[in-house]
Amino acid sequence: MQDALWAQGDGMVDVQLPESLSANAEIGRTMFEAKCAVCHGASAAGQDGLAPPLIHRFYEPNHHADEAIQRAVAMGVQQHHWDFGDMPPVSGLTRGDVQMIIAYIREVQRANGIE
Repeated sequence: MQDALWAQGDGMVDVQLPESLSANAEIGRTMFEAKCAVCHGASAAGQDGLAPPLIHRFYEPNHHADEAIQRAVAMGVQQHHWDFGDMPPVSGLTRGDVQMIIAYIREVQRANGIE
């Protein structure tokens, strides 16, 4: 099963994928894999020395709202919780694309007890 393989690897946290994703989250997952996983790792589990896990309480909606993620993608963000350096802006994504990515991240977060 590809999902089981995708959830494993050298991530910084263990990530449980939901049994199913909404249609928007499925679209977001494809975009995440294409644009975000290179740094944030498979299933947003982070990559040691490169980028933090997004499946972490630091990124729960009441601490990093969806708009914070939109802004980070559009403009980059200065390092603040982790020691990975600043995140550069990500080119080639519209606000709508990022909303789909956020849907994916939020559903995976919920599957891991992050509300």
